[in-house]
Amino acid sequence: MLEGARLSGGSASALSQAVRRLEAQLGVRLLHRTTRSVVPTEAGQRLLERLGPAIGEVEAALDVVNGFRDTPAGTLRLNVPMSASRLVLPALVPDFLAAFPDIQLDVVAEDGFVDLVASGCDAGIRYDERLEQDMVAVPIGPRTQRFAAAASPAYLDRHGRPEHPSDLLHHACLRGRFASGTVPPWDFEHAGESLRVDPPARMVVRLGAAADLAVDAAIAGAGVVYLFEDWLRPQLDSGALEPVLPQWWPSFPGPFLYYPGRRLLPAPLRAFVDFIRSRNEAPPPARERGGPSPTSRTG
Repeated sequence: MLEGARLSGGSASALSQAVRRLEAQLGVRLLHRTTRSVVPTEAGQRLLERLGPAIGEVEAALDVVNGFRDTPAGTLRLNVPMSASRLVLPALVPDFLAAFPDIQLDVVAEDGFVDLVASGCDAGIRYDERLEQDMVAVPIGPRTQRFAAAASPAYLDRHGRPEHPSDLLHHACLRGRFASGTVPPWDFEHAGESLRVDPPARMVVRLGAAADLAVDAAIAGAGVVYLFEDWLRPQLDSGALEPVLPQWWPSFPGPFLYYPGRRLLPAPLRAFVDFIRSRNEAPPPARERGGPSPTSRTG
């Protein structure tokens, strides 16, 4: 109920009274209420399912008025993976907010699969294999990325520098786990050869949320870490971490901004899509590279 009040711009008590009046008019209970939660009844759920598309069309139609403003206004809610909040959005958000001062950006960073409509988000950022078929997808951020393996110079001085990915089977490795509980193997490629290894885990962290812990542990000499190259780039450039098997680092296509394919986009989302497309027309950064997909790799 509180979330509904927030989205509608009213108070929770006013929204509750409005629902009670509707229940009295219909003669059907729409919500189960307890001291801890409020959930739809079967009738309430059916009503929501039928009204959802119509409400969406009404919101989109009302948003046309935004086109008569000097600048678009409203809230743009994005659902993005932790890697995008770290590696993609920082290069875009400041310029976007400066160009559209009347738009408020609300970013939810999480790595699980998300139903955009059910979550109340306007758009999301994901990689190609996680996109739903009925979504519009627009390239965002670097068009190619790489995974990198690295360790501290002190660790490598003590344990030796791997010359082949299979050597990692004899090293302490700092692994990652998806929200599903899966610990993905590490992929490598070189000169047309692809290789997947499942090295022993000295430590396992939740990918995204706790990736910096693995990086800090690697800097302290605990073992080898495998992560987005751009995530490790500051430590590689400073010398705190040393590249491991750089000639084997695999590359993969960059992420996409995606959103439901409806005719009328909310003005804030339309402004963001146009902003991203204008950025895509600019010359790519010199460091971009290309290759396969990331979601089964980091770990």
